[in-house]
Amino acid sequence: MDVMTAVFLSDGVVLIDPLQLKGKKVFVMLACTFRYGRQDMDVMGVVFRRDIYLMTRQVYPPLQDRLAHSPIQEKILQKLGPDAYPFFFEFPDNLPCSVTLHPGPSDVGKKCAVEFEVKAFCAENQTDICKESSVSLSVRKIQYAPMSQAPPPSAKSTFEFLLSDNPLHLKLDLDKETYYHGEPIRASVEITNSSGRNIKDISVSIEQVTNIVLYSNDKYVKSVAKEETLDCVPAGTVLRKEYLMHPLLNQERRGLALDGKLKHQDTNLASSSIVKDEVLKEVQGILVSYRAVVRMIGETGVEGDRKCGK
Repeated sequence: MDVMTAVFLSDGVVLIDPLQLKGKKVFVMLACTFRYGRQDMDVMGVVFRRDIYLMTRQVYPPLQDRLAHSPIQEKILQKLGPDAYPFFFEFPDNLPCSVTLHPGPSDVGKKCAVEFEVKAFCAENQTDICKESSVSLSVRKIQYAPMSQAPPPSAKSTFEFLLSDNPLHLKLDLDKETYYHGEPIRASVEITNSSGRNIKDISVSIEQVTNIVLYSNDKYVKSVAKEETLDCVPAGTVLRKEYLMHPLLNQERRGLALDGKLKHQDTNLASSSIVKDEVLKEVQGILVSYRAVVRMIGETGVEGDRKCGK
């Protein structure tokens, strides 16, 4: 639903005690990681973890001084004194956003997520990372919606019934292309029933489709909003109606894709994944999309549905 059109900087400050370093260097690493299972899980020598992006910078001794500091860096540097050293990273715009799948009650310790982490460590070189000599901090990468709006999504379909000379025509329209968190979704449904069947029990829903594209081909389809009605369309009639839905995060639903969560903070349903043409989808880890679905039942119990992407 959102798009990133610029490269953003992540900056911070590391406080160093030169006496404790004993001649070692200090590095800061930015890591984007896809995790599929517990951190310590290892099956037949295969660890379900993949580093999508790694960038390491030497902070101490400083190789070069960045003249321009952010306002927050300036305040921290003044407060911490001469043993504080700044760092910064550029986030490439082709990296995925932070996404995590909501675990079920029995999934203790398990995690499927795309995560970002900043880690500071001291070592002889940047490849010699020691857990006891490092400190890490989780960060979150999110998207911002574009200012321009594309045409609202629209879908048409036709149902053919046995022993019926004429078909049923279905049209589904959304009121706009981009939705923000917490916004209601207005769906316009038009059913032209030229067939000899009576249509009943019409429902409209918004479904989240999550594809795990690393290590597996898992696909999760979860309804995040649904409007069930007793509306009917007798043979030879037309129905035109608007349905209003409010996609909500259900904390008890296993497998829902959420925006990456930081400690002690609430989160939202994950935004739609936007992948540039030149970027391989496989390295995104988790792809999220949404679709609007109309379902109905014919008088003989025949059920049909049509989907509209969002």
